[in-house]
Amino acid sequence: MFKKLVAGAAVTIAASTLVTALPAASVNAADKKVDLKELNVQFVPSSQADTIQAKAKPLEKLLKAQLGIPVHVTISTDYNTVVEAMGSKKVDMGFLPPDPYVQAHKQYGAKVILQSQRYGINDKKGDGSNTDKLVDYYRAEVLVKKDSKIKSVKDLKGKKIAVQDTTSDAGYMFPVVDLKKKGVNVVKDAKLVTVKGHDQGVLSVMNGDTDAAFVFDDARNVVKKDNPDVFKDTRVLTYTAKIPNDTIALRKGISKADTKAIQNAMIKVSKTTEGKKVLNDVYSWAGVAKSKDSNFNVVRKYQKAVEGIN
Repeated sequence: MFKKLVAGAAVTIAASTLVTALPAASVNAADKKVDLKELNVQFVPSSQADTIQAKAKPLEKLLKAQLGIPVHVTISTDYNTVVEAMGSKKVDMGFLPPDPYVQAHKQYGAKVILQSQRYGINDKKGDGSNTDKLVDYYRAEVLVKKDSKIKSVKDLKGKKIAVQDTTSDAGYMFPVVDLKKKGVNVVKDAKLVTVKGHDQGVLSVMNGDTDAAFVFDDARNVVKKDNPDVFKDTRVLTYTAKIPNDTIALRKGISKADTKAIQNAMIKVSKTTEGKKVLNDVYSWAGVAKSKDSNFNVVRKYQKAVEGIN
């Protein structure tokens, strides 16, 4: 789950400017494992853009060692930026949540090569701790303050709710659709406030700026270090259906041989100490596994459903 968006988009550099500005580095032909001259990689931020940039940067060196070509890592302003950059071939590999991946596949022929794995969240404990089982899905949660008068989903009517961009699986689409199934049309009957990052969604509830927030399970871990009482001061009103984990996808036009080489390189990197740290620090991933497009058909169903809610 990449978990999405970012506080302070102004500090983020869009692919269209940064990627094209990067100078091409010299390449030793004997070291090259792919036909590509370089690999431009872009992440979707899940929290503060500047900190994500620093955490993701080591991937450049790790992938270069595997592929033998320069690798450039950048952070997007939002999901659509990555999708459009992949469509225009300014970005070769994107770390995309399910909904933006489906868009990139439909509009520009992007192809998923890997899907993230995470340890499940132990929701019964309610403290954000992990289970010991790796899973390829996550859920969204509707978060409210512990002492909130919101006791059921019907109480969300008329309330102010922090959400992410409309293409966010956990921060918008899945909660909106599942709540509609339970008889609450939050698009029509609540005030939706877009915030940049799931961390900001959690904080908006804690600070009383909103009555509830749609965030991934459990986004409270992101702010726990600076807000140790977050689990004590908030509670989950409800969870959504399972959402497929985030993707690593390649743009259209990359050869089958290069696709396989990049896929294998990422798998190898994910098993190294440094690679594990990057994936964990950026997205709380525990690893990656090979994936296929049909894994995201459920997302297509939710996309269609959300389009009919107004």
